[in-house]
Amino acid sequence: MHAPVLVLKDSLKRESGAKVRYAVIQAAKAVADVVRTTLGPRSMLKMLLDAQGGIVVTNDGNAILRELDLAHPAAKSMIELSRTQDEEVGDGTTSVIILAGEMLHVADAFIDKIHPTVICRAYTKALEDAIAVLDKIAMPIDAQDRGIMLGLVKSCIGTKFTGQFGDLIADLAIDATTTVGVDIGHGLRDVDIKNYIKVEKVPGGQLEDSRVLKGVMINKDVVAPGKMRRKIVNPRIILLDSPLEYKKGENQTNAELLKEEDWSLLLKMEEEYIEELCMQILKFKPDLVITEKGLSDLACHYLSKHGVSAIRRLRKTDNNRIAKACGAVIVNRPDELQESDVGTGAGLFEVKKIGDEYFAFIVDCKDPKACTVLLRGASKDLLNEVERNLQDAMSVARNIIKNPKLVPGGGATELTVSAALKQKCSSIEGIEKWPYEAAAIAFEAIPRTLAQNCGVNVIRTMTALQGKHANGENAWIGIDGNTGSITDMKEAKIWDAYNVKAQAFKTAIEAACMLLRIDDIVSGIKKKQAPGASAPSKPKVETEADADGEQILPD
Repeated sequence: MHAPVLVLKDSLKRESGAKVRYAVIQAAKAVADVVRTTLGPRSMLKMLLDAQGGIVVTNDGNAILRELDLAHPAAKSMIELSRTQDEEVGDGTTSVIILAGEMLHVADAFIDKIHPTVICRAYTKALEDAIAVLDKIAMPIDAQDRGIMLGLVKSCIGTKFTGQFGDLIADLAIDATTTVGVDIGHGLRDVDIKNYIKVEKVPGGQLEDSRVLKGVMINKDVVAPGKMRRKIVNPRIILLDSPLEYKKGENQTNAELLKEEDWSLLLKMEEEYIEELCMQILKFKPDLVITEKGLSDLACHYLSKHGVSAIRRLRKTDNNRIAKACGAVIVNRPDELQESDVGTGAGLFEVKKIGDEYFAFIVDCKDPKACTVLLRGASKDLLNEVERNLQDAMSVARNIIKNPKLVPGGGATELTVSAALKQKCSSIEGIEKWPYEAAAIAFEAIPRTLAQNCGVNVIRTMTALQGKHANGENAWIGIDGNTGSITDMKEAKIWDAYNVKAQAFKTAIEAACMLLRIDDIVSGIKKKQAPGASAPSKPKVETEADADGEQILPD
């Protein structure tokens, strides 16, 4: 079986502007409809077959769209929005697709009456005003206050599958991001999730056994388990980027041996070279030597004789994490080693067996700038979903550390923006007034979808919410995604990060503008011709007779 296929058009041939724009809008709406039911805490899950035949069960917008096989180029462009949102801020991947789809849907009413450039101009003005409203209602917080951070991360992952496990994932995310945070001056901190936080998934045990290690865990055992120590307290660690074995020739190497003794001399030279390498390392009295390359049996013998444990063929990324955790410096040549390159920050090196595999732990580090999140769980599918949710939670925590501002969740922000834009709409003159008002209405798609997914009466709920937001008041009134009731988001502690909302608005509106300005789709793919079929006729180019010279005001 193949991944789910969303077929939107049989063939992509050259079409007239109005027809193409209609097709683009339909494609965008179809993509938005795929993820619409996954918004909010009471959302549905999707079961997908990936390209390798594996199963993915998730309600993460980006994970769902990534697996779709789409025929229409506009639909593929919509998927890029979700990916961009995920890379930039890590959350709001579903919201951005729904919002972009709605922006295009409301433009459908006057796409053939008003020129797309005018619509885009109005949308851009609406975006500027929406960001201004966000700035006005945003609430600055103290990123050091763990209680507020916990509440925010919980409300952001409350819509995910792991929301049912309470504080667990939020605690893991905050612990991990605060561990690797680095001060970059001017009171700002930078958090590199991709390089310095490793998520290790080990099936078995309970989800409650998951924890953040104050150090690094790697899926490796020592080279000689019988001869080398598997537990060292306060180890001196040396990290290498070079092999501890005799250099092999770059390509074919010829050695001419005239006497029998020459052969033993050659072997002796190799042994002496390896011995010299080991002695250069051993004079610094290390307890643990880790190299990214190979380590020969002879080097293993010299190291184990001096009571030194060794690990070989480690990934570059893991080596970088160990360096950050224990304060060591990765060395390219053993003869360049210095005392300052030895890592002494780790409190314990230990090799443990979990399940069938051995894992090396370098933990209890003093002020580590890298960490490992150890996830335990019943099955691989569960662990994969927990990892996706954890990545989102860590991204939210990082956003708050970078820009400590909150906005209300539960659709309250979108309703406030919508009400503000509707009020401002009356002061806009000319033809731009209609698309500007349409953009204001489009923002209501998020609270409306939340209400639909809760199973409440959508019309009654939306009318009540619009009434409360009508005069630009009650900016914190929104929908509780669990019960569907209208509540104050401050009291319910349902918050969103400012970065996530601002990025979602910008991405959605800018993408809608880009897609609206498409007036032609030209296929560059040749269709395979059936054997014996006659040559295809030249494509017929449709001209747009009624060129959009006159702008007709909507009735």
